[in-house]
Amino acid sequence: MKIAIGADHAGFELKQDLVKHLEGMGHQVQDVGTYNSEASDYPLYAEKVAKLVSAKQADRGIVACGNGIGMCIAANKVPGVRCALVFTEKMARDTRDHNDSNVLSLAGRDLPAETNIRLVDAWLSTPYSQGERHTRRIQEITAIEKEYLKGN
Repeated sequence: MKIAIGADHAGFELKQDLVKHLEGMGHQVQDVGTYNSEASDYPLYAEKVAKLVSAKQADRGIVACGNGIGMCIAANKVPGVRCALVFTEKMARDTRDHNDSNVLSLAGRDLPAETNIRLVDAWLSTPYSQGERHTRRIQEITAIEKEYLKGN
């Protein structure tokens, strides 16, 4: 699987751990930065990852900042992206199973690296259920997105 990954300074160390973990699992990882722990703006990296996923140049994306909230908000501004912020393995599985999420947002400072790695593993290993009600809801989300894009 091709996975785009990005983080700000608060998620930098976690990103480094995740790149090693993902490559060790055989995934192709595209690291869009940041490349050090100097202060940086999370929207830049969320957008880079989200654009790659939206354009289907990456199968999935992972973003990380201090608490995951800002990255999640920013990534979800890109059409076609369904980014989820999770704190438990059940949430990680549910967001794939129910929402077919294609970007995962992680809390680099608020959760230990080991926990975040388990979240990533649960997320990557869970397929979308393709259930009728879940598909209908995703279509409804997409319709909202398209309606707002018409105005621009």
